[in-house]
Amino acid sequence: MAEHTRIHLVRHGEVYNPDGILYGRLPGFRLSDKGNRQAKAVADALAHRDVVAVIASPLQRAQETAAPIAAAHNLPVDTDDNLIESTNFFEGRRVSPGDGAWRDPRVWWQLRNPFTPSWGEPYAQIAARMATAVDKARARGAGHEVVCVSHQLPVYTTRLHLEGRKLWHDPRRRQCAVASVTSLVFDGDRLVDVEYSTPADA
Repeated sequence: MAEHTRIHLVRHGEVYNPDGILYGRLPGFRLSDKGNRQAKAVADALAHRDVVAVIASPLQRAQETAAPIAAAHNLPVDTDDNLIESTNFFEGRRVSPGDGAWRDPRVWWQLRNPFTPSWGEPYAQIAARMATAVDKARARGAGHEVVCVSHQLPVYTTRLHLEGRKLWHDPRRRQCAVASVTSLVFDGDRLVDVEYSTPADA
């Protein structure tokens, strides 16, 4: 019987972001010291797994998270643009509660439809490109394991899509912590299980 194929979707570690902005796809956002420790913890947790490829989003924080994972398996870090963070109208702004961005009438048009969402890349588009990345990784690592380092919204949207759930969701309820591992278990091309772990919390 063929072995299961596991695709580990890793969310990058904590980012150095002293200004507290929504950094999205902006360049130059690296891991914080804590983020580097988290990446090492993930690498340690996956060190004895049957990992045959490590693939990352092109953004710096994902590449830095992938580096120790790849090094533990003597593999290069490959890049797949499909794993990149989603686009967001509020990129470069402070949008935490109390920052006032949501009260500015000039942005209300971007907030008109949370089901799409209207402020950024459509959920369906995120799901489609991430499914392509997962399919390529699954073919490449058939019977083995592949690590794909991405970002919170793409990782969680992928899980919702593959589990057949609606893509719209409350962002506060995403099971996708910083440096978490969402493992998709496939029997051939059929998803048979989803495992979730937070090795950096250990």
